[in-house]
Amino acid sequence: MCWTYIVECADGSYYCGWTNNVNKRLAAHNAGKGAKYTKPRLPVKLVYQEEFSTKEEAMSREWHIKQLTRFQKEALIRSWTGC
Repeated sequence: MCWTYIVECADGSYYCGWTNNVNKRLAAHNAGKGAKYTKPRLPVKLVYQEEFSTKEEAMSREWHIKQLTRFQKEALIRSWTGC
């Protein structure tokens, strides 16, 4: 199983990625290890995750989310989470 996830960084920015293990990836982001797209040592919190059966599906969703602007991502997250 693979997951696409969105995290909110401490500076208010969003990062989207895909992984086989969400908890391990979040720990790496928060430790500043392997988090090449987030600013090192800025804590992140998970705001959305979606499970897929294949890596290709997860990567496709990640690509589509990365094409959105920050405001579009915020609106998408609100629609998914009901906030």
